[in-house]
Amino acid sequence: MSALPQPGVTVHRLGDPSYPPVLAADHHAPTVLFSRGDVAVLARPRVAVVGTRSATHYGEEVAAELGRDLARAGVVVVSGLALGIDGAAHCGALSAGGAPPAGVVASGLDVVYPRRHAWLWEQVATRGTLLSQYPVGTQAVAWRFPLRNRIMAALAQVVVVVECHRRGGALHTVEAAVERGIPVMAVPGSVRSPASVGTNALLYEGCQPVRDADDVLTALDIERTGRPEPSPTPHVALDDDATAVLHTLDWQPTATDELLRRTGMRLEELAVILDRLEESGLVRSGSGWWERTAEAGIRTSPKARRPSAPGCSTGCGAYAGPA
Repeated sequence: MSALPQPGVTVHRLGDPSYPPVLAADHHAPTVLFSRGDVAVLARPRVAVVGTRSATHYGEEVAAELGRDLARAGVVVVSGLALGIDGAAHCGALSAGGAPPAGVVASGLDVVYPRRHAWLWEQVATRGTLLSQYPVGTQAVAWRFPLRNRIMAALAQVVVVVECHRRGGALHTVEAAVERGIPVMAVPGSVRSPASVGTNALLYEGCQPVRDADDVLTALDIERTGRPEPSPTPHVALDDDATAVLHTLDWQPTATDELLRRTGMRLEELAVILDRLEESGLVRSGSGWWERTAEAGIRTSPKARRPSAPGCSTGCGAYAGPA
């Protein structure tokens, strides 16, 4: 690795005028900070949006919406450019055309990690700022990520956790925020989703819930944007069997074998229905799994029924929407 500056990379030494004041005030401020882009964006209101790499479709959508709406309200979205929640939050912020984003990474600024986020790194660096405490050439290794998370917490005025597993890496950011007296908020998730175990635990422990960007803006004492009118709910005509399958689907990936067990259908019958639901935009598929993706106003025949969970005659065990 090399500590020498590279084209486009600026070196900031603690105590220099160019060192970001918000980070210089932190008791664990890096002695040397490397940046691409304009560190002056850190003078704006800042919110760290963090979460699991193995996010659900629900989690990524919520993270992208938060990133977009916060950026529109003039808030810098700080995240770690990782897969899953981090990347979704930054994509949302970039799509807004509002406040520029800030990224903090665990490698040198010339070592893109993960590689598939190369475009995202470039956009964040070009339109906002990209920060690292590591010189160019430094590879991303596991022990560097908690240190990266500590910088994100130090930069943030509020930390929002969208999805997090029981021992997820985002909890390092939470711990660093709590140590600094920075408010932590969490997005509620399904009690059946492993990706929401950590966030739901934070809510149980007293963190403020996040329903949308306005809740975060309230915590920042910034004028609320006003919740937008909900988009018209699509009305899709489904027959009894399609309705039963849709209500059986979870809002996180569910294995095809599990759907066969829940519905009692034959594979060929279930496959036809799932394909039809996917064409209607109500579900999406992966490698051997399916998940529900939309709240739909469903028109059915009078005989349409809600399926019961195994061993439950009332249907109370069939999970039909996000928590």
